[in-house]
Amino acid sequence: MNFEFLQDSELFHLPLFATSLAIGLLIGLERERNPTAKAGLRTFALVALFGTLAAMLSEKTDSPWFLVTGLFIIGSMVIAAYLRSKDDSMTDPGTTTVAAIMVCYGLGAIIWYGDTKLAIMLAIVTTILLYFKTELHGITQNLGRRDLVSILQFAVLTFIILPILPDENLGPYETFNLHQIWLMVVLISGVSLTGYVALRLIGEQQSAVLLGLLGGLVSSTATTLVYTRLSKSSQYFLQLAIVVIMIANLTVLIRLAIVSAVVSPDILPKLLPVLGSGLLMGIGATWYWWRRLSEHNDIPAPEIKNPTELRTAASFGLLYAIVLFFAAWLSDIAGSRGLYAVALVSGLTDVDAITLTSLRLFELGKLQDFEAVTAISLGVISNIFFKLGLIYFLGNILTAKRCATGMVATAAGIGAALLVFL
Repeated sequence: MNFEFLQDSELFHLPLFATSLAIGLLIGLERERNPTAKAGLRTFALVALFGTLAAMLSEKTDSPWFLVTGLFIIGSMVIAAYLRSKDDSMTDPGTTTVAAIMVCYGLGAIIWYGDTKLAIMLAIVTTILLYFKTELHGITQNLGRRDLVSILQFAVLTFIILPILPDENLGPYETFNLHQIWLMVVLISGVSLTGYVALRLIGEQQSAVLLGLLGGLVSSTATTLVYTRLSKSSQYFLQLAIVVIMIANLTVLIRLAIVSAVVSPDILPKLLPVLGSGLLMGIGATWYWWRRLSEHNDIPAPEIKNPTELRTAASFGLLYAIVLFFAAWLSDIAGSRGLYAVALVSGLTDVDAITLTSLRLFELGKLQDFEAVTAISLGVISNIFFKLGLIYFLGNILTAKRCATGMVATAAGIGAALLVFL
């Protein structure tokens, strides 16, 4: 809406107060549902308006005391309301409502200073946190000490180790950048941690599709090993294991697309058709076996190692640095053929390392886009056949044959796309 006609009017700032009112009503609507809360729809709306008004007075008088005093008054009023009506049977002790109303006041204030979009986003987040109280408590109960330690370890990797590492290119071919290397560790650990925590939260009786997706986010190799052993020990889980393994390995392609979008978005026009072709081919075969999968009431979730342990993260960082060096060295002395050899070898055990290496060299201008895409594709294909070998030797021939229908189709789709698009 165009408010230019209000510029010379006393109502010029009316849209700001209208936004504050809307934010207060949104948060207050949720609090109104709680009968023991001492602040509801009208109170939150008035507090948001008061926050904008206090910010306006502070700016016009060039004094922060209007804003500070307003915050103190609002907090004191709400706390006093709870103190006057102590009741042991109350389900709302007041702390959440007090915190919410203080946030509401602050949102009203920042609207005056022009951060309207931020205020609206924070208001929505605040309302979500208030509304999903039961679900959030359930999450904390399902997460054990091991899971909380994983989250804290990821925080250490991201906010303690990463900032202190120097961000400059060092060593042969100027490929070693400690900050960039550890940033890749953080990226992979973050994606893995998301799947790891989600896998812990869903319990042990969920669909094969969900287990395959989350297992692929954490570690497709680990998921393949877990369900290969499961199919060998019990014929009952054979069909389930096939579907979970195939979905987990398809998720790798989605994972690589996400990582590439973060690290090097310029390569996506070349990379996405190749990964998408493999994904579509694999989905076709996986869909067939999923349709044949009868429902199970007891689907075990795989036990997968914590992806954020310092030793695990450091091991991946070292592997990434080694692959990065050899890829640059062999590319220098043997051209693209040297890089492709590294991709085939390193892809056997870890497709992330060669993917990040190729993206890094592409960003440095040492690789063309088609060379980087080819290296990533060869790493994926190598990884697929390596895992098929694991299924054959650790499982049984029947599992390997059925998994091969989807996994080989994925590899064929990637290979065909390389020939067509590159």
